Amino acid sequence: MNWDIVEGNWKQIKGSVKEQWGKLTDDDLDVAAGKRDKLAGLIQEKYGKTKDVAEREVDDYFANRKH
Repeated sequence: MNWDIVEGNWKQIKGSVKEQWGKLTDDDLDVAAGKRDKLAGLIQEKYGKTKDVAEREVDDYFANRKH
């Protein structure tokens, strides 16, 4: 999925992102604001994952998401 689209639709998308990564708070999602690097960084921090794993999870999630 194109990240410009993600950013533009973040308010609609963030609910499903929270379902996927339940440890992320609404404040975390507001900070991420649809930015790939910020979202991956929060997942890395909250779940204790490496940067590469967090980025891959984010990419996989949005690649498989219905547009």
